[in-house]
Amino acid sequence: VQLQASGGGYVQAGGSLRLSCAASFPTGLSYAMAWFRRAPGQERRILAASSWSGRHTYVTDSMKGRFTISRENNNVADTVYLQMNDLKPEDTAVYYCAAQRSMGIPHVHDYDLWGQGTMVTVSS
Repeated sequence: VQLQASGGGYVQAGGSLRLSCAASFPTGLSYAMAWFRRAPGQERRILAASSWSGRHTYVTDSMKGRFTISRENNNVADTVYLQMNDLKPEDTAVYYCAAQRSMGIPHVHDYDLWGQGTMVTVSS
């Protein structure tokens, strides 16, 4: 299983970006998907997660109101989006998509499938 993340780039403070992550999971198996990020000099941290159906979502408290996670599943791929609004310079980081075989939202340490990361740079 490969997770393909895209949508990163360079944006001015106050701007918005939407990250996408697409994956083709084995037929009949359910995977939760999530977004993490690693800022320079910091540990990787979870931002948001979605159950396999997208009906249940989680956004870390510090990002609520600015970040939103959504998901679309079809016969070709499952795609999870991270809509990021009112971006700040401290949001500059490499953003990673992750997945875990689960119907619900797994523990933050349980994700075992990772995408390659996409860089987001927010200028002041």
